[in-house]
Amino acid sequence: MVQSIMDSLGGNIMPTNSAPKLFLVGIGAFLLIGTLSSIFSKTKDNENPTRIQSLWLFFYSCFLKPHRGDSKGNQQDALESFYKSQASAYDTTRKRLLKGREDMLALAAAQLVLKAKAVNSNSSRRVWVDIGGGTGWNIEAMSQFVNVSTFFASVYLVDFSPSLCEVARKRFARLGWSNVKVICQDARKFRLEDHEAVLDGGREGSPEASYFSQERPRHVGADLVTMSYSLSMIPDYYSVVDSLTSLLAPHGIIGVVDFYVQSQVDVSFRNYTGGLIDRHVNFLGRTFWRAWFDIDRVALEPGRRDYLEYRFGTVLNVNTRNYILGAIPYYIWLGAPKQPLSSSLAHEIVEKVDALVTESPYLSPVNHSNKLSLEVEKGTSEIRSKAFDAAIVNLSSNLPLPSFFYQNHHYRIYYDDQLKKHTQFNDEYIYAFTWEDTRVDERILKIKHDDVILAITSAGDNLFSYALQSPARIHAVDLNPSQNHLLELKVAAYQSLEYEDFWKIFGEGKHPEFRSLLISKMSPHLSSRAFQYWLSNHRIFTKSQGGIYDTGGSRHGIRIFRWITHVFGCRAAVKDLLAAKTLNEQREIWRNRVRPALMSRVVSRFVVSQESFLWSALGVPKNQLAILEKDHAVSKAVRGPNPTAKNTRSHAIWEYMVNTLDPVVETTHIATDNPYYYVCLNGKFSQQCHPDYLSPKAHARLSRPDALDNLRIHTDEIDEVLARITPGTLTVAVVMDSMDWFDPGSVATKSQITKLNRALKMGGRVMLRSAGLKPWYLKEFEQLGFTAKCHGSREDGACIDRVNMYASCWICTKKENLAPPTPLISNIDSFGSAEISSLTI
Repeated sequence: MVQSIMDSLGGNIMPTNSAPKLFLVGIGAFLLIGTLSSIFSKTKDNENPTRIQSLWLFFYSCFLKPHRGDSKGNQQDALESFYKSQASAYDTTRKRLLKGREDMLALAAAQLVLKAKAVNSNSSRRVWVDIGGGTGWNIEAMSQFVNVSTFFASVYLVDFSPSLCEVARKRFARLGWSNVKVICQDARKFRLEDHEAVLDGGREGSPEASYFSQERPRHVGADLVTMSYSLSMIPDYYSVVDSLTSLLAPHGIIGVVDFYVQSQVDVSFRNYTGGLIDRHVNFLGRTFWRAWFDIDRVALEPGRRDYLEYRFGTVLNVNTRNYILGAIPYYIWLGAPKQPLSSSLAHEIVEKVDALVTESPYLSPVNHSNKLSLEVEKGTSEIRSKAFDAAIVNLSSNLPLPSFFYQNHHYRIYYDDQLKKHTQFNDEYIYAFTWEDTRVDERILKIKHDDVILAITSAGDNLFSYALQSPARIHAVDLNPSQNHLLELKVAAYQSLEYEDFWKIFGEGKHPEFRSLLISKMSPHLSSRAFQYWLSNHRIFTKSQGGIYDTGGSRHGIRIFRWITHVFGCRAAVKDLLAAKTLNEQREIWRNRVRPALMSRVVSRFVVSQESFLWSALGVPKNQLAILEKDHAVSKAVRGPNPTAKNTRSHAIWEYMVNTLDPVVETTHIATDNPYYYVCLNGKFSQQCHPDYLSPKAHARLSRPDALDNLRIHTDEIDEVLARITPGTLTVAVVMDSMDWFDPGSVATKSQITKLNRALKMGGRVMLRSAGLKPWYLKEFEQLGFTAKCHGSREDGACIDRVNMYASCWICTKKENLAPPTPLISNIDSFGSAEISSLTI
């Protein structure tokens, strides 16, 4: 490389009169290289080079020194050629280049700690193998998260470079960690049984062992295998990855962090990668980084990562960039042994997950075979979940199961995140908090221990209120993946955080250490897609202003309200409203200082009545808007001629706002008993005013290890979920205002009500709210086996709950069964039990 630079300087590409300048440049370059070489020669044997010396060693070794090997011409020789001269400066110069190492170690440690708690053992004999561990930096860095010398019985650093291994030996001698062993060996030839004896009480694993049981059979094998920026430097990576499958214990975790370049097109059809957020690298980036790293024999071809994901199951997956050094793409990946290990276990995994989703009773493989035979004879088909369909497709193709199957919890149900119906939301949730009054829900529904509830997710707040009443099951349903990501985050926070941190994140809406807590505490309780989402959006909680309650589609309405108060000079009045000690004081401030601005006709006409505002800020679709406009027209007709009441959209919206807000301010004290409006006005909750789920009592109950095991999170349409639930198993369905969204008299309306009838037990209830005083679809419910009863109406200016956003609240109770619809036939139903048992992976 130096010669090519000199050749270009001495070439005939410059005018003749530039020769003296070129001569001086050449002399200068020669002197510079000579000086640096002198420094290098004095420091190459120095174990503690200065920062300048370290940078020179890095620059020389990476960009100037050829790496053809010194004598033998093999891989070890080439590695020594590269590392020997810079071994003493390796850690100093790699801190900024090799990003993500601490994050990978923290994620792996979090998984191991959770597994240790699950088996109630803090003294288990754990083994860690660090492939390509180099100087041992990773192992020392792990001490930030666990006590390496006591948490692991044995740690093996395997590396092929003698120079780096020597640095590692000196490191661990200094630390006094006798449980760490440095093995200078080809990773392909490393076998744990050469160093570890069979564990006391070890036994062969039963292929019938339950997939969801926390305690797995103990084999000789590593609990943790890591590869930190080493996979990209191994020429024969296939054999190394293959060797890891036998190296890793059945319950083990493998963690990898490395550079990569890949087009999203390459992986867009795969359902087992754990999500694709930020995975795509554009053409210029792919071309440049592959060429750049190829200089130092670092290979960035996509096949390395692809093969890793093929040979193991994905637990967590992160795609990000090192922006300090030109946005170099790198990934962090956590995997587990590719499940299942046998065909019978494959059958059990698929059947058990299917039962969890569909409310079907779990049947053992033998009983299932008998039941399936009976179904075939009767000519009917079983109800199957989409998780079942996806699992069978993957098993038949010898692919890993989708990443949802490898999570520590089964809250989140498999969905295809690449479908347009999910991507239409552009990775944004609409609601950061729920707009339904939990107090009213509790009073009306009176949930019992045997209730099986289906409810729209929204922000998940109400679901936790239901969970506090300990029902048998809660099915959360939302088509928007991001709303379910938010619910998952709250579940993970319950499972892993103390109340103080929980409150900061969801009470105050901000936490300066959110990213650290996400990685080291909450990550084992999240699905890969949810973890990717929140790691990518961690600044929501860490930025100095705003917070989570200033995000989502509903933020537009809150920001416009702030803008209105600023323009009309009533921001101080809003603060006084929140500080009001009594209801009378609150009323006076509202009537005289806030209402004149917020409820002005100008605001109604030019802001609130606009469809774009109603949808993006408040989530009001056109059909719901039509319902309230119709009620306004009826109300105007009843009142008779009134020159000030015009039958226009802006007047309809204005009247709806009046009927919503005036009763709320007149009857509820916002500062102490109305968290829904308090958070809108203040941007956060207070210890005196917050939803039920944010109380210390709720945290104490829902943070128990099994408190939310009855939760299922479906990312789909309500119709799709209802169609795949066993008939007659639901007792409560909370559909909020979703029925308002249907076209009047549509086939879709009848279809959903029919499916609700089918899924509900006799006497089961559908709770709904509507923008209409008596919505049109109540007649459809009555014609399809339900009786409807109103549990709240805003007629005559009444305030039906602390939100009062809807005009009415109804309970539709199932009184008769309808004729069963045509059975759902899955495109995978041709796979019977015999076919499943013959599949191998």
